[in-house]
Amino acid sequence: MTGYERIIKAVRRERADRLPIDYTTTPEAHAMLKRHLAIDDDEQLLQRIGCDVRRVDGRYVGPADMTGEPGIRAAGKDFWGIIRKPVRNEFGTYYEFDYHPLAHVTTVAEVEEYDWPSLDWFDFGHLSTDIDRLNRDGRYCIVYLAGSTFETPWYMRGMSRFLMDLIEYPDIAEAISRRVTDFYRQRTMRAIEQSGGKIDLILSGSDIGTQRGMMLAPDQWRRYLKSYTAELISPFKKMGLLTMYHSCGSILPVIEDFIGMGLDILDPIQPAAAGMDPASLAEQFGDRLTFHGGIDEQHLLPHGTPDEVRAEVTRTMEILGRKGGYIVAPAHAIQPDTPPENIVALYDTVQGR
Repeated sequence: MTGYERIIKAVRRERADRLPIDYTTTPEAHAMLKRHLAIDDDEQLLQRIGCDVRRVDGRYVGPADMTGEPGIRAAGKDFWGIIRKPVRNEFGTYYEFDYHPLAHVTTVAEVEEYDWPSLDWFDFGHLSTDIDRLNRDGRYCIVYLAGSTFETPWYMRGMSRFLMDLIEYPDIAEAISRRVTDFYRQRTMRAIEQSGGKIDLILSGSDIGTQRGMMLAPDQWRRYLKSYTAELISPFKKMGLLTMYHSCGSILPVIEDFIGMGLDILDPIQPAAAGMDPASLAEQFGDRLTFHGGIDEQHLLPHGTPDEVRAEVTRTMEILGRKGGYIVAPAHAIQPDTPPENIVALYDTVQGR
């Protein structure tokens, strides 16, 4: 079977020749795995571990003083005006906030007057050719990351300030969320159109959970953030695309809300977080939702043995994938303190090696 066929089977909660596989790592962990397997080429590595997914993105062509990278992937100023600085620990480098460009605003007018990014700062004209190349020897599930309608607003405002805005100045919080959501939705539409309809799955997400519960009350999320979240799920579901949402941590109280939005796949199923036990999730939602992730990256992958990894992967596949509705992946991007032997054990177990 092709990677695309396996993902489709998983979303339909049907059995395939094996459960589908996805792979995300930090740059350091990725380089370490390539050295361990003596593989230089990224595509060859993905084939070796059996990854059924390929990710595509636009090219940043905007102002030269910006990195064009949202999120946590680069130092410097991104296209939202957020500035990050590199912070290194003994295992790798992370990019921490150094400047929130909307931290100072006190009115909606100031939000509207901000120098917001332009859709024309991104080029998608290459996507169709890129996807044809990726699918040359067999079709994969092509994934495009739409963006984040909670994280990006608080990245711009500062987390504490944004969460207080939801209570004290909700008009400011919603003005920021609206501008961010509109941009990400319109940019995603451009990517779909200029890919020639060759994108299969739209991924969106924001971490709204912690180890013990949600970052904000479920009713507060529903009142102020749910509608924006839905704008990066529901329209694309109606277009016939697959949809996936990422949130670390415990988000049990709002999983039904995501199902109502038309969500196909929930990621990453952090098993050590409260209420996110795979067996419980499978019982409550397994007939309506496909799960992605579930292999513990907090304790098992960095600190377990290869045999322990194999045993837990086998157990999780049986729980979440008994009827096929499971995409095997780590419960977060694999971190650089994870031994490569454990990464190989994870993916070889799924492939029956």
